[in-house]
Amino acid sequence: MTPLIAHVNTARGYRGGERQTELLIQGLKSRGVRQVLIARRGGALAPRVRDLRIEVREVGGGPLSVAFASGGAALLHLHEGRSVYGAYLRSLASGTPYVITRRVDNPIGRHWLAHRAYRGAKAVAAVAPQIADIVRAYDAAIPVRVIHSASTGFVVNAAKVAAIRARFADKFIVGHVGALDNAQKNQQLIIRVARELERSHPTLQFVLVGGGSDEAMLKAAAQGLANVTFTGFVQNVGDYLAAFDLFILPSNREGIGGILFDAMEQGLAVIVSAVGGLPDIVHHGENGLLIEAARPDQLRDAILELFGAPQRRRVLGMRGREVAKDFTAEAMCRKYVELYESVLGSVV
Repeated sequence: MTPLIAHVNTARGYRGGERQTELLIQGLKSRGVRQVLIARRGGALAPRVRDLRIEVREVGGGPLSVAFASGGAALLHLHEGRSVYGAYLRSLASGTPYVITRRVDNPIGRHWLAHRAYRGAKAVAAVAPQIADIVRAYDAAIPVRVIHSASTGFVVNAAKVAAIRARFADKFIVGHVGALDNAQKNQQLIIRVARELERSHPTLQFVLVGGGSDEAMLKAAAQGLANVTFTGFVQNVGDYLAAFDLFILPSNREGIGGILFDAMEQGLAVIVSAVGGLPDIVHHGENGLLIEAARPDQLRDAILELFGAPQRRRVLGMRGREVAKDFTAEAMCRKYVELYESVLGSVV
């Protein structure tokens, strides 16, 4: 019997990390890999994976619950930092190896337990070279490799795209997709720029796709602005991307921002902050534009530059689409299988 891989993701909501977890599980299923998901009870990820006919073990989210639920697994794959300690406990109790995917560019905890838990991992997969550098700086003895996130491969519904375009008829849609988490994504910067450009450039429409804990605050900040639209959480993200004229991601921090690959896959010109792993993908002036984080003037100027240059948008979009071809779910899945095999010797 082939070994059982237990994915652990105890996040409550559904953000980029959860989308990447689901993409990997889908890819591994197509390869016949035995797997199970350990997820938070009542969270958003569990029902989506259960719909794939994959076993789901729901837990409260604490380390002990993760450790108990991972019985029978040959390898644990941790997709977020909360679960590292549960895997460490399981490893102490049964010797079960584990690997960690590190998606964020913030420092790893300096307390002794975090250090032991990361030291105990067979490998850490960083979603960008910059994150790999953070892990190496934390402890050079931790085995680390780069495995980028992947595009989702959204199926686009032409009729729904047309409906979105009709809703914003005669508008140039500056789109953003992401959880409404201002500390990370800095949607306030978008609102600030929208307010500045409302009168001078009335055809610009800023469309923010996604929900989150800062939704009320951000809507209050945008009060009175006809050129800002909040869609809330939507299932058809690909249709919105296909309807956008330009994509912006002015984050304060990012690991890699998987949605970036989705935007590039749709041939969109992109403007992103030069943070985390984003400059590893977007090369300024070649396949998109880079700006400094928290610089509304740079975001404004970049938007206006591309707004007035349709041919340049097309060229940047075409180059971005070529880049996205290297970051498919299949490519990500293959690299994780190689990682699993380096630990177990065989997976399928």
